[in-house]
Amino acid sequence: MSDLTARQAFITAQTTIQPVPGLPIRLYQASEVTPLWLMTEDDMAHARLPPPFWAFPWAGGQALARYILENPAIVQGRRVVDIACGSGLVAIAAAKAGAAHVLANDIDPYCEAAVSLNADLNGVAIDFHGGDLLAGPAPEADVFLAGDICYEKPMADAMLTFFRRLGAESSVYIGDPHRSYFPKEGLRRCADYDIVTTADIEDASVKPAAVWKLDT
Repeated sequence: MSDLTARQAFITAQTTIQPVPGLPIRLYQASEVTPLWLMTEDDMAHARLPPPFWAFPWAGGQALARYILENPAIVQGRRVVDIACGSGLVAIAAAKAGAAHVLANDIDPYCEAAVSLNADLNGVAIDFHGGDLLAGPAPEADVFLAGDICYEKPMADAMLTFFRRLGAESSVYIGDPHRSYFPKEGLRRCADYDIVTTADIEDASVKPAAVWKLDT
């Protein structure tokens, strides 16, 4: 059994298929974050894995996915990259909205398995890249999408630095639930949403979130 197949089997065993509130998308989702995190670490025999971001539809990603589906012209016929993709929710929304090609990226090896399962579940095709895109040249794309990238300052700073290097040839949209490290300078607010979530991953069952476009 390959590593990818083994991780897919782990995900299907430890999660259930659930709809994302307010979106025509279903994902393999966990009910609680801590038990799954511990099981993931045990499965990988590694004590430094990141939290299983791939197992939940986070508020920023939900907002960005909703905005894309409400404004499909943003991605229609274009090459799209969903960076720090987690479950692949935003990538799936882009594919459903008519993107010509969608690449999902994350450094967590479980994300490749989650994206593959969730793409199949929603009947879309998504490629995956498991390397650190921030460390090298950006892939050729017309649109970059990112949800929930500002929960830590180093991550937020690195992501915004990467996006600002892209230049005017690419558009950048970010979904964020008003986290502390989100920098509003150089960004234009596009939409606001009240996102249904859970107290296990957020501090409220309904969380305000916004979508922003990077000024170029």
